[in-house]
Amino acid sequence: MSVDEDKDVPQQGRTRWLRFASALAVSGAVTAAMVVATAQGVLAAEFQISGMPFTVTATELQGDGFEQFATLDTMPDGSPNAGDTGGQVVVVVSAIRDAKLTNLCQSVNLGGAFLKITAGDNGTPVTATNLVVHSDDISGDASFNNIVVGQDASTLDKVPGVTGGLGVFGQQSDHIVIRNVRQNNFSTTAALFTLPHLHIAFTESDC
Repeated sequence: MSVDEDKDVPQQGRTRWLRFASALAVSGAVTAAMVVATAQGVLAAEFQISGMPFTVTATELQGDGFEQFATLDTMPDGSPNAGDTGGQVVVVVSAIRDAKLTNLCQSVNLGGAFLKITAGDNGTPVTATNLVVHSDDISGDASFNNIVVGQDASTLDKVPGVTGGLGVFGQQSDHIVIRNVRQNNFSTTAALFTLPHLHIAFTESDC
């Protein structure tokens, strides 16, 4: 499914997130906590991850102020989830200053059951400010307004307090629309996360 063109915006880029992620150059479990993730400022974009990935889907995401770059996430020493990764995962960081998500679903595989969170499915979208997501697989139909590709990640300025490493390939845009979003995430942070029509349950299926 393609995203409708915005005729009022002269510059617009379009790409597949997964393809972009595979071209990034890198320089050296959110579950119930997501429900009430509120803070007065920007939460830390870098911390030690649990190593348990979780799935996030949405029928549509709209955002003002978008940045994307790659980094390396680490797990605590001795993490049982490290496997053969050495406790490190290469991820794509996607940051949005002001985001709206329709029909949000998040699920975590707990082994035999899934903890599923849904919100924004009753006519009022989920909203987030300074949303920062670390993913290793992203797909969707995306449209970018006034996109800049190839900017040094250390100089990105669309999301307050969020930049990448010096010499890392990055991109940013004024506005983004993504439909049929699907992400395999390792962390999510936000300065403010509002989830209307929230529902949390253990289920037999993921998002």
